[in-house]
Amino acid sequence: MEGRWLRQGLIYLLILIAIVAVVYSLLPKEVSKVEEVPLAVLVEDVRRGQVREVQVDGRTVTWKVFSSDQTFKAKLEQGDTVREVLRDAGIPVEEQPIVKTKEGRPWDSVLSIILNFLPLLIIVGILFLFMRQAQGTNTQALNFGRSRARLISGSRPTVTFADVAGVDEAKEELREVVEFLKYPERFASLGARVPKGVLLVGPPGTGKTLLAKAVAGEAGVPFFSISGSEFVEMFVGVGAARVRDLFDQAKRNAPCIVFIDEIDAVGRHRGAGLGGSHDEREQTLNQILVEMDGFDSSTNIIVIAATNRPDILDPALLRPGRFDRQVVLDRPDVKGRRAILEVHCRGKPLDSDVDLDVLARQTPGFSGADLANLVNEAAILAARRSKKRISMSEFNEAIDRVVAGPERKSRVLSPKEKEIIAYHEAGHALVAHLLPNADPPYKISIVSRGMAGGFTRFLPEEERHLYTKNQFKDMLAAMLGGLVAEEMLLGEFTTGPQDDLERATKLARQMVTRYGMSEKLGLGTFGRKEELIFLGKELAEQRNYSEKIAELIDEEVRQILAEAYSRAKEVLTQNWAQFENLVKVLLEKETLEGEELKAVLGGKALTGAPPVANPVSPTSSAPAPTSPTMSPQPRPGLALGGSATASSSLSGPEL
Repeated sequence: MEGRWLRQGLIYLLILIAIVAVVYSLLPKEVSKVEEVPLAVLVEDVRRGQVREVQVDGRTVTWKVFSSDQTFKAKLEQGDTVREVLRDAGIPVEEQPIVKTKEGRPWDSVLSIILNFLPLLIIVGILFLFMRQAQGTNTQALNFGRSRARLISGSRPTVTFADVAGVDEAKEELREVVEFLKYPERFASLGARVPKGVLLVGPPGTGKTLLAKAVAGEAGVPFFSISGSEFVEMFVGVGAARVRDLFDQAKRNAPCIVFIDEIDAVGRHRGAGLGGSHDEREQTLNQILVEMDGFDSSTNIIVIAATNRPDILDPALLRPGRFDRQVVLDRPDVKGRRAILEVHCRGKPLDSDVDLDVLARQTPGFSGADLANLVNEAAILAARRSKKRISMSEFNEAIDRVVAGPERKSRVLSPKEKEIIAYHEAGHALVAHLLPNADPPYKISIVSRGMAGGFTRFLPEEERHLYTKNQFKDMLAAMLGGLVAEEMLLGEFTTGPQDDLERATKLARQMVTRYGMSEKLGLGTFGRKEELIFLGKELAEQRNYSEKIAELIDEEVRQILAEAYSRAKEVLTQNWAQFENLVKVLLEKETLEGEELKAVLGGKALTGAPPVANPVSPTSSAPAPTSPTMSPQPRPGLALGGSATASSSLSGPEL
């Protein structure tokens, strides 16, 4: 944009100069008055000292006098010079410095010609610039259908498989693709053919693009990278033209790899478009289908594509012969998170107390991008605290920042609200600690973070992928532990448990309608999701059951929640002394973590702990205080809380 404005400004400047030159050339020239006199007048003027300047041009002498601007000229005789004429008149020439001869300069005529032709030269230059600009516009129009793919040479790898962790199965699948490209004769001898395409499928942040870069670094062949949205423009036919140009370039550089990121931008199901069945996106998809497996399918080109919405892709794109393999990259498990943390901690100074195994267990549901952000946040915190090494405290603080947001020390809570939050978080922690199937708590804090007043974070003992009905019941009781604690303190609960109630209700409904865990309704699922493929979003849930079944579902959900409430209240009532001790220590320390939290949950009382402001018994009540801030919607799968809930400790069911 800046270069275009510069060129236009230069053109306008040249036009202005041309106009000035033309006007100047048309202006009448000032003609000086020259009077021709005898040569004796020159002698007399020289004798009187009035001559200011003398010029000799051949046989013509021109001079000016001091008294006026009048110019005089005279003719010299054949063979005479000004010096001889003055000497014959008795005037010593050596004493008269005012007499000087001006020889004609050879470049005067050239300069005069240039000045006369300057307007014409400027006009020719302007026309030349206009022609160049028009030619550039035409070239840009012709290049509009050229592919925007970036070519990465295989001779300078930047990312290899060593930089990718937590997706071992996906690396093995793609390592075979690399072997196909490096040693094709090994597979050709057995009659194996090179796979046409590999589709990388997984949630955002799981490393699909990073894995494609690693393939480019390992294969050592040309690598073309382009995004799906770069194909389609506002002009008809541009997307298909760019696909043709991309594969033409790939054929000239074969064997090579073509990587299409976010292919769902052009690969959505045909016939579901809002603009008709023959829009520009479908033309682009048709061209991709033909290039990948058409009549000319003998080229040694492998197409790698990435998407997080495989369910909306066109079936013709997913058939064998086009995308032969679908490689799934899911969120990593504990072992994968440990390996990813090792990769991102490589080259960073870590303190001796850093335990990557504990960090991996504290981060269920984290993707590779989340873990990279976690390590970076810890490094930033260490630098902010002027430390030379990153310690475990920075990592724990970074997890809290990612889960619940940054610490808000400026948020002032009244003593009553602080006590309510302490009861709420202690209720979550103690119920989860005492129930056998719930994840044990790892950290409790009543320090405000983000929009939350406090939070409870859990540390699963093992990675879970399958859940039983008893596990769900214990989790529901732990979710409602904060609400029950508030009610036992105040006689009623505040707005803090709003998020707990929402998640508990959702899980209870899933138990009934999706998992078949209802005693009254028995086995079976109820309801079917509807979504618009082109938009790629869920619109509503279609009811495929009667009103009577709907009533039974609502009744079962209420029954499950009532049982969870009763169980949480029973646990807190039977362990009230232990619960009050936890609240006292939490009000003093504000944050309990790790072994210290285990000791307090085990009944150990810390010295110096202040008494609770309003000690109550399980059946007492008190007036309701001002409601604490409603809880936000943080990352799933990490923590429980009321006024500060981060979310459920579940990492499997969609909560």
